[in-house]
Amino acid sequence: MQSETPRAYGLLVTARLWYALVAAVVLASIAIQVVLLFTGGADSNSGETGDVASVGTRLVRLFMFFTIDSNIVVFITCLLLVAKPFRGGFWWEVLRLNALVAITVTGVVYATLLAPNIHIDGWALATMIGLHIVAPIGFVGVWLIFGPRPRISWAAVPAAFLLPAVWIAVTFVRGAIVDWYPYPFLDVGEIGLPAALLNALLILAAAALLAVLYRVIDAKLPSVF
Repeated sequence: MQSETPRAYGLLVTARLWYALVAAVVLASIAIQVVLLFTGGADSNSGETGDVASVGTRLVRLFMFFTIDSNIVVFITCLLLVAKPFRGGFWWEVLRLNALVAITVTGVVYATLLAPNIHIDGWALATMIGLHIVAPIGFVGVWLIFGPRPRISWAAVPAAFLLPAVWIAVTFVRGAIVDWYPYPFLDVGEIGLPAALLNALLILAAAALLAVLYRVIDAKLPSVF
């Protein structure tokens, strides 16, 4: 037991460092994106530049993108894990699972549906890589390697897609008022309400499946601490 203590401590420190690194990438990426908005640069979520709308409008729109919201949840979760890796409780399970599900949806949707239609370079490209590639792979990867586990109960699974559900509701309500939607597959004006609702339901269904998958993985994989 004594020989394992230094190893466990080393793994704990390493896990904290990796979670801190993911948090730093998210913070830097969002900060750069905000600067780009104020200077007329491109939005890494859509490719739009300052010619499309005012700074205020672009700033509001930025936080309507699921990418930004999911990365903010990941950032908060990482900071909490750095501060106290072995925290527990129902609401912590909900937060952790929401972060895992949401950032996975962000990475997969961007890679499969959005990336082919967005052409950016420079700092916008760097921001895109940070928010859509590094954060999803980094956050899920660190969780798979280090955990800590088990930290997800079946009771938390029904609330695991709370973030996607709230985001979809706000997107449709706001979209009906201002006639702007963050993603083409939810744009009621372009594809119609039935198709947009179907796509939203598919996102929620995918989130539910991911929540179950992560719960099973959490129970099966051993803890390294």
